[in-house]
Amino acid sequence: MPRPQRLEYEGAFYHVMNRGRRRQKVFHGPSDYEDFLRTLSEAHERFGLEIHAYCLMGNHYHLLVKTPRGNLSRCMRHVNGLYTQRYNRRAGTDGPLFRGRFKAILVDADAYLLQLTRYIHRNPIETSEPLVERLEDYPWSSYPVYVNRARAPDWLYRETTYTMLGHRHRYAQYRAYVEQGTDTDLRAFYEKGRLPPVLGSESFKAEIEDEPWENVSPEKLRQQLYEPVAHETIIETVARLFDVEPRELRTGKRGQRNPARWLAMVLCQQLGGLSQSRVAEIFQLGSVGGISHARRQLEKAIEDDVELRNRWQLAIKHLTP
Repeated sequence: MPRPQRLEYEGAFYHVMNRGRRRQKVFHGPSDYEDFLRTLSEAHERFGLEIHAYCLMGNHYHLLVKTPRGNLSRCMRHVNGLYTQRYNRRAGTDGPLFRGRFKAILVDADAYLLQLTRYIHRNPIETSEPLVERLEDYPWSSYPVYVNRARAPDWLYRETTYTMLGHRHRYAQYRAYVEQGTDTDLRAFYEKGRLPPVLGSESFKAEIEDEPWENVSPEKLRQQLYEPVAHETIIETVARLFDVEPRELRTGKRGQRNPARWLAMVLCQQLGGLSQSRVAEIFQLGSVGGISHARRQLEKAIEDDVELRNRWQLAIKHLTP
């Protein structure tokens, strides 16, 4: 019987999981965990994969990702395949490491993204024997970064989650949100013996499930979620909101504080699906390191500037009608 075709299109969010063969460990020590995180970084740089949350456990992993280019299978083939090669090289073994194809659940971000980050981050204490007493002490999850207890990697996207939370003191409020525990309905969803392919509201599922997967045209799939936004549109929109010329966003002076430029860079990745190298080219940066610096500066500025935070949310609203 042929495998069902995956629902893959631009702008989709997925909860991606995979487990070791026969439930055996796929991560034995820091080197393994670090290698897997390196493959995520590479998938982001090469294929535009956005990683919004992750948790690596001993024999499995959880990822919350977005695919601006509609290429989930290609991204995960890179992640699983390259990590397996690195694992086998270090362990002196060969052959498959994971049980098979990864499991991907299409997520209605408006209804479930925030709850899903909490579900993923609570994994280390939701086991029969908790791995840590405090979630922030588990190093192989994005939770310590979310609560500002670890340095954020360049490829981790937190802005969407923070915006949905809608609080000024994002770190403390996100911690309090996660400590409330997993939603009852979400727990029930994941305790099903055979997980459904879609996690979403009834209207979202109705749109997706109207036709058999194999009959859904790429054109229709692209219409069901936002398409990547052209970087020219992003720059023009941000420039208009800040009452500046677009050229002032494309170029910057060293050491100059320019929140509008920072925001335009971040949105070109977040909504435009552009790689770091492409963003660096558009904004005339000497290296991709300037992008992560801009993101950190923007996050700090937004914490203390209500007007800036409102403009950020307004920009997203204009660009994703």
